[in-house]
Amino acid sequence: MKQLRQFSERVLNHRPTWRSIAFWFGLSCALAILYGLWVWQQAFSAEFVIQDDARQHVFWMQRFLDRSLFPQDLIADYFQSVAPIGYTWLYQMAAGLGIHPLLMSKLLPMVLGLLTTIACFGVVLQFFPIPAAAFVASLLLNQVLWMQDDLVSATPRAFIYPLFVSFCYFLLRRSLVPCVGLILLQGWFYPQSVFLSSGLLLVQVIQWQGGRPRLSRSSDDYWFCGIGLVAAVAVMLPYALEISEFGPVITRMEAQQMPEFQRGGRSDFFTENAWKFWVEGLRSGLLPYISRLPELLYVAFLLPVMLRFRRVFPLTRYLQPAIILIPQLLAVSLFWFLVAHVLLFRLHLPSRYTQHSLRLILCWAAGLAIVIGLDGLRRWAIRTGNRAKGVTAKGVTITIFGLVAAALLFYPSYTPEFPRTGYFVGTQPDLYAFLSRQPTQTLVASLSEEANNLPSFTQRSVFVAQEYAIPYHMGYYRPFQQRAIDLIEAQYSPNLPKLKRFIRATGSDFWLLDRDAFTPEYVKKSWFRQYPQAAQPAERSLRAGRRPALAQMIRPCAVAQNSEFILLDAACILDQPNQRQPSQP
Repeated sequence: MKQLRQFSERVLNHRPTWRSIAFWFGLSCALAILYGLWVWQQAFSAEFVIQDDARQHVFWMQRFLDRSLFPQDLIADYFQSVAPIGYTWLYQMAAGLGIHPLLMSKLLPMVLGLLTTIACFGVVLQFFPIPAAAFVASLLLNQVLWMQDDLVSATPRAFIYPLFVSFCYFLLRRSLVPCVGLILLQGWFYPQSVFLSSGLLLVQVIQWQGGRPRLSRSSDDYWFCGIGLVAAVAVMLPYALEISEFGPVITRMEAQQMPEFQRGGRSDFFTENAWKFWVEGLRSGLLPYISRLPELLYVAFLLPVMLRFRRVFPLTRYLQPAIILIPQLLAVSLFWFLVAHVLLFRLHLPSRYTQHSLRLILCWAAGLAIVIGLDGLRRWAIRTGNRAKGVTAKGVTITIFGLVAAALLFYPSYTPEFPRTGYFVGTQPDLYAFLSRQPTQTLVASLSEEANNLPSFTQRSVFVAQEYAIPYHMGYYRPFQQRAIDLIEAQYSPNLPKLKRFIRATGSDFWLLDRDAFTPEYVKKSWFRQYPQAAQPAERSLRAGRRPALAQMIRPCAVAQNSEFILLDAACILDQPNQRQPSQP
């Protein structure tokens, strides 16, 4: 028991030395780097690897290396237009140094994870002067982040964690210049986070006295808040005044009528199940994925209980006033969540205002609760009187300490899919090589899901693809939707002249087909079933035995094929006579 007491007192000491702070901080950073290396192992495991969302937000940045890429490409132009300016500059500067955008997207996650860890450690030390708690919270946050695909995507939303957590740190320290700088960076990288930071600034002028809120009497609070809000307005004003060539933003009424926003659609949002809509919805719901949270995170809900029983958990007396940030952030997040629902899609997705911040809140609270709880357990063991009870208390205490340590350190080993990266591995190197050799203005028409990978791996444009069917700006999505409908109708039409008219009108150079593209089951299960006005007639036509004209072009016009795909030369299709006998592929 003496050894346990000495060890626990060193770990749970509320008057830490610089040496102990450096130890726990170094350990936090080391584990963050270890997780980052684990992700790098997947990122560099094959020649053609790309993160899911990077296929949208990074592929067009290859223009920084070759301006001739993706000429007059609706998809590339759209995603370039919606990229925040700071995010674009970062990749452009990296490209100027010779770092390929796809490589940059793989290198960034470790850096962002490490910066987030450093900021998280600092925030928790402001809450509680025990570095072990900062370590636990930082470790939990790393585990949470690497079980999501936000950080690893290296897209704009990956930057919310290092920038927003850093803002929280400097807010607690009342450092005005860093706070203003971080608000500007948030606006340049992930504008939605500016709303959260602005909300936190506003609540700084509200103080609680006797259980009731009142306005601060300190002029410093108003100056701090005012200057920060001026920075927030300045950085967000260009977004408010900008007239996008791809506007307007879709409205609630429009979205409710579109299959894309219904269950199974590309942007699944609406559902009749109120619980799923308000609580669990990926885009509409309050909570992050429950199944992707470490089990120890639920200890966070014990922190309010511990605060009610301070005699049992005496370490609670060392919690600092800064801990008010946790309920403040919760209130601000809920406010913007509701506002985003009221102004649906004008502030993008409601879940963006709670799911990120709730992960932070749970990690912070769990780190505090675990350390406070273990200290309470240690004190209980020490208070135990007689020897028999002492042995029992010692055994229980050591067991619980060991289980908590094991759960923290070995979480990745018993968690499937950790780290959850969302990396896609390209499986068609010959296809990529063939298309890469074609002129930069080459356009590929395809309904295959492999089309999602072609812009990234071949630097050639696609007419449509599932990954790019993002229906939030109607100036982009209306023509995209019409493209998809026209492509479906052309691919499954028995009329060869109609197929040729499509090729001439769109300037398509190649047509990529899945081997089973001409079966009714393929159409029924495909991503493009969300365009029923074209997909349903196509399915009925196939079930009726009508053979598409494109299916008859496989034998004379295939330029590359394997067991999964067939690539057709569009020029060859145009050369085929309109009257021809059906032939078997």
